[in-house]
Amino acid sequence: MSRHLHLNAFLMSTGHHEASWRLPESNPVANTDVAHYQNLARIAERGKFDSVFFADSPQLIGDIGRRPAGALEPTVLLTAIAAATSRIGLIATASTTYNDPYNLARRFASVDHVSGGRAGWNVVTTAGPDAAKNFNLADQPAHAERYDRAAEFLEVAYKLWDSWEDDATLADKESGVWGDNAKVQPIEHVGRHFQVHGALNLPRSPQGHPLIVQAGSSEDGKGLAARYAEAVFTAQQTLEDAQAFYSDLKARTAALGRDPSTLKILPGIVPVIADTEAEAIRLERELDDLIKPEYARQQLAKTLRVKPEDLPLDQQLPADLPDEDEIEGAKSRYTLIVTLARREKLTVRQLIGRLGGGRGHRTFSGTPEQVADAIQEWFDAGAADGFNIMPAVLPSGLEVFTDQVVPILQSRDLFRTDYTGTTLRDHYGLARPAGRTKSLQEAVG
Repeated sequence: MSRHLHLNAFLMSTGHHEASWRLPESNPVANTDVAHYQNLARIAERGKFDSVFFADSPQLIGDIGRRPAGALEPTVLLTAIAAATSRIGLIATASTTYNDPYNLARRFASVDHVSGGRAGWNVVTTAGPDAAKNFNLADQPAHAERYDRAAEFLEVAYKLWDSWEDDATLADKESGVWGDNAKVQPIEHVGRHFQVHGALNLPRSPQGHPLIVQAGSSEDGKGLAARYAEAVFTAQQTLEDAQAFYSDLKARTAALGRDPSTLKILPGIVPVIADTEAEAIRLERELDDLIKPEYARQQLAKTLRVKPEDLPLDQQLPADLPDEDEIEGAKSRYTLIVTLARREKLTVRQLIGRLGGGRGHRTFSGTPEQVADAIQEWFDAGAADGFNIMPAVLPSGLEVFTDQVVPILQSRDLFRTDYTGTTLRDHYGLARPAGRTKSLQEAVG
């Protein structure tokens, strides 16, 4: 059997390009329009995508003058999308730093029940001091502390999801016995960060555990992914960087006794597609010309931990930027941005243009055939198990990818022509985890 790509549609309001909302075709308030997202999910399902995905953060990010601001709580949004679709996986981001395990385990198990086994959780630790200030904290916890909490958070979630045995529900009308109390047990977790009695107030969900996704590429992030993740969303700009990340993470996974094939690595790609390469490049430039550099420079300065006036638009980045070790926020994204700017000798204005399309993810402009070639090159070269597709403009970019790129990948036997299962785990070729009658290590591994 040939190896097939995994494709996830990363959905963001009017598209991933920060100026996409300014196009005549765009709905500038799509970020709170449920029907808009239901339509996008149906388009992706028509293309047989594995899943759709929503990023999230418990804070208002950036200047609302820059692009559509405000996001619906993603697990709530997924329930609405579940009702409008039947097969496509549904992945939402939720923070282990600013939630508690019981509520979050219940929320994702609920989405799994509502969707018939299509839920996935993108586990993040949330960088930046602004979110901390929304939760009675003066500043964010240290990077290593956030990841230590995340690991224990996941352990508690697994125990809660397994606190009911699969056959605990009897529903025996004749005897008048609905469930078997002996098959529902408290977890009695006592750890460094959490004390949780349990059991979960919800039977075991169709997938047993929602699919676990991780998106950090720092050393701590890769360690968490190697131990727990079943898919990793990542950002690399070059084939060589992607190959290095891929081989490193697969090796870490194997060293922990896991089968590396059970971890799917999906770099992000922002495709701008047209009938000719010249037309695609023109479309990308039109979008870049709509970026307001004063907003973008403020955001870049915040990411780099400098003042906006330290970033003249037509000069390269200053030489005395902080080292990654000094960054307690999104370490891997900081390094990616600085490396990109230094490697290509970009001015701040040019860097803003590059980041405006995908915030550090790889952007690619070309024909449907060229986009398919770019995807296949990384897939065949051991740099990816699939891709996080991030259309620059929505819904048009997703429609073009679905209707023109997907058929090329299918004709090359690189992607499914139909779904062969009903759950998100089926799409990723992953077994349903064993229940609590086995050890936690067996259940996760």
